[in-house]
Amino acid sequence: MSGGEASGPRAGRPAAGAHHHGLPAHEAVLLWESDADRGLGGEEAAERLERFGRNVLPARSSGGLLRRVLRQFHHPLVHVLVIAGVITAALREYLDSTVIFGVVLVNALIGFVQESRAEAALEGLRAMVRTTATVVRDGRRRRVPSADLVPGDLVMVEAGVKVPADVRLLRAAELRTDESSLTGESVPVPKDEVVLDPRTPVADRRNMLHSGTLVTAGRGAGIVVATGPETELGQIHRLVGAAETLATPLTAKLAAFSRVLTVVILALAAVTFAAGVVRGQEAVRTFTAAVALAVGAIPEGLPAAVTITLAIGVARMAGRRAVVRRMPAVETLGSTTVICADKTGTLTENQMTVRSVWTPDAVFDVTGVGYAPDGALHARDGTVVSAGTSQALWWCLLAGAACNDAVLTRRDGGWDLVGDPTEAAMRVVAGKGGMGTADVSERRPRVDTVPFSSERQFMATLHREAGGGHLVLAKGAVERILDLCTGQMGVDGGIRPLDRGTIAAAVEDLASDGLRVLATAALPSAAPDAFAARPLPRSLVFTGLQAMLDPPRPAATAAVRACRSAGIAVKMITGDHAVTASAVADRIGLLEQPGPGKGEVLTGAELTALSDHAYPGAVDGARVFARVSPEQKLHLVQALQARGQIVTMTGDGVNDAPALRQADIGVAMGRSGTQVAEDAADMVLTDDDFATIEAAVEEGRGVFDNLTKFIVWTLPTNMGEGLVVLAAILFGATLPILPAQILWINMTTAVALGLMLAFEPKEAGVMVRPPRDPARPLLTGALVVRVLLVSALLVAGSWWLFTWERDTGATLPEARTAAVNLFVAVELFYVFSCRSLTRSAWRLGPFGNRWIIGGILAQTAGQLALTYLPAMNHLFRTAPISGGAWLRIFALAALATLVVALDKRLRHHFV
Repeated sequence: MSGGEASGPRAGRPAAGAHHHGLPAHEAVLLWESDADRGLGGEEAAERLERFGRNVLPARSSGGLLRRVLRQFHHPLVHVLVIAGVITAALREYLDSTVIFGVVLVNALIGFVQESRAEAALEGLRAMVRTTATVVRDGRRRRVPSADLVPGDLVMVEAGVKVPADVRLLRAAELRTDESSLTGESVPVPKDEVVLDPRTPVADRRNMLHSGTLVTAGRGAGIVVATGPETELGQIHRLVGAAETLATPLTAKLAAFSRVLTVVILALAAVTFAAGVVRGQEAVRTFTAAVALAVGAIPEGLPAAVTITLAIGVARMAGRRAVVRRMPAVETLGSTTVICADKTGTLTENQMTVRSVWTPDAVFDVTGVGYAPDGALHARDGTVVSAGTSQALWWCLLAGAACNDAVLTRRDGGWDLVGDPTEAAMRVVAGKGGMGTADVSERRPRVDTVPFSSERQFMATLHREAGGGHLVLAKGAVERILDLCTGQMGVDGGIRPLDRGTIAAAVEDLASDGLRVLATAALPSAAPDAFAARPLPRSLVFTGLQAMLDPPRPAATAAVRACRSAGIAVKMITGDHAVTASAVADRIGLLEQPGPGKGEVLTGAELTALSDHAYPGAVDGARVFARVSPEQKLHLVQALQARGQIVTMTGDGVNDAPALRQADIGVAMGRSGTQVAEDAADMVLTDDDFATIEAAVEEGRGVFDNLTKFIVWTLPTNMGEGLVVLAAILFGATLPILPAQILWINMTTAVALGLMLAFEPKEAGVMVRPPRDPARPLLTGALVVRVLLVSALLVAGSWWLFTWERDTGATLPEARTAAVNLFVAVELFYVFSCRSLTRSAWRLGPFGNRWIIGGILAQTAGQLALTYLPAMNHLFRTAPISGGAWLRIFALAALATLVVALDKRLRHHFV
């Protein structure tokens, strides 16, 4: 017992991963110095609570208000803007500095408000009722908060109770638990107190109850062996904390883009300053011009555009029942190359459903999904039938529904289950066959029960008929039910000899489709003492088979098909068995060669056996990973990321949380998901619908497109302004535009014109093109050429117009005003072209984005005010211009538009 001494209560905290399942029950009690009947004493429990801590998972800090505020300024372009604002303030250009800092603060405010709203929505989703536990202390039962449990406590559990800690069973009576949230197992697991091999994996530990799982049937008692962070749930929580949070494709590309842009701006500013000094110009004046160049070249509106574009994507996703916790997650979905989807509750309903009822004379298909009573039974010719169509069918449905302990209740538009999902499915199919509550229970009250057990593998009930007689109903594993039967029932209720061969063939055929098959039997006229001899004598009549599965979500097939046509690989990762996972994958069109053992389906054991050399190729080729542990899910995501994939992981269980955290974007289910999964995810789906993932991918691609359009639209102006200043310094000429005028152009057009591109509808065909190559730069070579082309047109046009106006007698303010209006006019025309990076503006139509029309009207009003209002003339050193100047401005803008259209026609294949 040296191991017990090392990990017992006097040693401090319990040993993580201690093999309590490998100890006899009495040794586990001795190890924790407890009592199998009286539990701990009250004083001892209080002392252990002080020593071991509360039975809760460690809270993850959100960083506090100050950190959340500072996080909004952590952006490369914001850093550049802050530096520019400080320099302009030092040079006493207070108007310029105020505008720059105003942009920075507005951008931070937008990000902070959006993040706060997302967090508030998530908190509303995961609000949970505090749980309590039944414990025995000082020999008396009492209810205590689950957070106050300590190792060594004697805990009592029964159907409908959530397991409050990791418990080594001491006693169990027909006990079963739903462990789908922890292991991915889709059917309840029978539990008993048997001693297991210490090497037994978590999913197969029959003598352990794990924190966070749900008792679906029976009752039991056990000793608490781990609490809080030392539970299996706590181990997963640690994996979640250790998983690396990766930069999104957007943030990574913008960071790289901003670094390059910063270098270019600084280089141009340095060249400008050096050129001015060499030409003998005054150093302060030259430095001011260099700062003006830098301010002009910085796309001040880009951070705000990124935030607002993403916020629009977030709002659209919220309307599609998705709560985005981090705004870049919207765009990340658009860059996804692989979706790793959990099966249970994500691709499937997590509600067992009978799909087929087999009787000795007929087979009936069942429609409808989940626990909703919608659906019907159909004969093989397609006609709708009721239970009364066949006596064998009637008795089969009655046995499944009346020999049953499940309770289904309707709440908030859904169905809550207390009990076994398999039994719930049998209740639902009876209702679809026309059996009401009176048929099932009121007319035939139960008077005795042989409960289900893992050894017995069947359940039987004795019922009293209205006329005073009795009947026996039974359901369970096929072989065990057949052992109780001497005959089988026909369509007319007649009894004939049992045909085991035909029944076995039917079972094999149904099981090959991944269906779980249960048999039913009855004894229509039974003596009251029919249950006196147990096991039941071979006196029952076989009535049929009910085949069920956790069905795929209705929209899952179409969503998987859409993702694959978009060039996105979809892989199922589940803790369930390979046959079940393969059947679901085949139903949703995930497999080309259905069935395990064909390279597309790999189990956790097979993954463990792979060599390091073979592992990456096997992961790439497989489409279903079955019976995998949380650690293996995490390693699969890491392996895909190491091969350059952008991975989206979906899931709802505790077992999914580490992979959700590690993935480029984790997507949790809000309705059926656990708190741990939601905490680890970047996005939470409130409808638990996999189809929303497809919508999110489409939305994300649209967001990335719109951001690219904004960058392609704004960069030519910034480069053109910088190059105009550079040219003036190099040639010793008068500046055609002033720094304050540059800021006016940048900020007003960014808000009134550029940001309107954020509202641009998604282009047709966005989901039939392949994902963006993760290594592809933010701007392709063709788009860079277009940016340079428009920049050159702006430089040449503004310089020519400024010179023309001066040569024809215009004053300096008038010539500068004409140059400013030319920049704005070209941007106004160019924004129509940027609505699509490949298609002609004429093909899109002028009213496809009404926000742009509103922006043009606002910008036009602003330019007229800048040109003709005396106050604006004084502030920005502008002056009214003639009608002839306006004609020249629009002629040059139209020429630039034609040149861009020609370039788009020639280069659209390379964008």
